[in-house]
Amino acid sequence: MKNQVLIKRYTHGLLSTLKSEKEYEILSRELKDFANLLAAREKLYDLLTRPLLPVSRKKKIAEGILSKSSMQQKTIRFLLLLIENDRLELLSGIIEFLPDLWNEEKGIVTYEILSVVPLTDSQEKKLQNKLEHIENKPVALKYEKDPSLIGGISLRKGNIIYDVSIKGDLERLREQIIKG
Repeated sequence: MKNQVLIKRYTHGLLSTLKSEKEYEILSRELKDFANLLAAREKLYDLLTRPLLPVSRKKKIAEGILSKSSMQQKTIRFLLLLIENDRLELLSGIIEFLPDLWNEEKGIVTYEILSVVPLTDSQEKKLQNKLEHIENKPVALKYEKDPSLIGGISLRKGNIIYDVSIKGDLERLREQIIKG
């Protein structure tokens, strides 16, 4: 829970520095590239998150790597801030939360859509149109496959879940049977 609060704070702070969609896209890509580098080089990640290594040493290592990259200064400063505050482990959460918060600040509602099989283009378009009509705002949809649903779909908007799956129906039926 504490990490979620920190992720939101760092993400809010980062987004408050962005001025355009293009700048957001570049920053988002660069953060993902750095996260991929850390994933590919586990020893580097371990070194940059090692608790007993002085922060000044971690910063020098990171500055050496980042200086050879073509990243914009804003991205480099943010990554160094995470390292300086021993918060590099938050990077993946920040990357995940970044699009949702960006959309929220732009007045776009984000839904996570879970389905057993991928939806067709026409199904995705119908769903998006319907949700935009309900919300009376633009809607961004993130799709994921979830074979445990058996059939149907599950929609999530923040903490609200709309479950129209067979799994959800079976769960509701089970609860009714238990209640008697």
